[in-house]
Amino acid sequence: MNPYIEILRPGNALMGAIAIILIAIIDRTINIPIILAMLAVFFETAAGNVINDYFDYKIDMINKPERPIPSGRISPKSGRNYGYLQFLLGTICGFLISYLTNNWIPFVIVLIADVILYLYAYKLKSTPLIGNITVGFMTGFGFVFGGFTINNPEIITTSIFLGFFALVMTTAREIIKDIEDIEGDKAEGAKTLPILIGEKIPAVLAVCLIIIDCILCPLLYYYHIFGIYYLFVIAIAVILFIYSAILILKSQDRETAHKASKYLKIGMLIAFVSFIFGSF
Repeated sequence: MNPYIEILRPGNALMGAIAIILIAIIDRTINIPIILAMLAVFFETAAGNVINDYFDYKIDMINKPERPIPSGRISPKSGRNYGYLQFLLGTICGFLISYLTNNWIPFVIVLIADVILYLYAYKLKSTPLIGNITVGFMTGFGFVFGGFTINNPEIITTSIFLGFFALVMTTAREIIKDIEDIEGDKAEGAKTLPILIGEKIPAVLAVCLIIIDCILCPLLYYYHIFGIYYLFVIAIAVILFIYSAILILKSQDRETAHKASKYLKIGMLIAFVSFIFGSF
């Protein structure tokens, strides 16, 4: 794969754009602002990925040496400038949304995202727990961005609920990823939660967050946000969530943490699919 495509982590960026697609499906709306919102989330997520790789390329030489910058396929300076370009494209999309809808909240949200994503890569990632919560917040922020792009009060409320779900589960996964990456983080002098207090307590914290989201899942049906079909699909996601929680609770070695993280990601994708089924 071309390194300039690979460094964007397009699959990850597309997953971010799914938040907008889901909100559009729930509202049964498709228009130019929605398409621009998808592009804005894609570019912003890609920007976060690239700038994160720029600041973390020394750590990645241990944890993920195959990535474009640590492998030498892209220079650090080129990676940094490429990240800035993604930020610019995302910000332009946010401005166009607000200009077309005469609603400047989406543009403000994109500007806030620019600042948070850069600060995360520069400083917050190495801040125990705050970095994990920041990633979760930004994932949930995508749903809220979609809600304000549509600017329907009912959809805004739904987007905030879904955003909270994404925040909690993503934070749990980020904590588990810190357990997985503890070797490289130690070598670079990072101070993640597992490094400071050991792997067991962060694992328990991640499990608590997973349980919270599992409890929240039925509420989306109970409060008539989604229909009965939602329950059938979300049940599969909940099984994966619980399985991931059991895995990481039993063992915190790198391989197990990787498996738990992977199953959580798959579970989140299935949960997103359940939102679509629940809208019918």
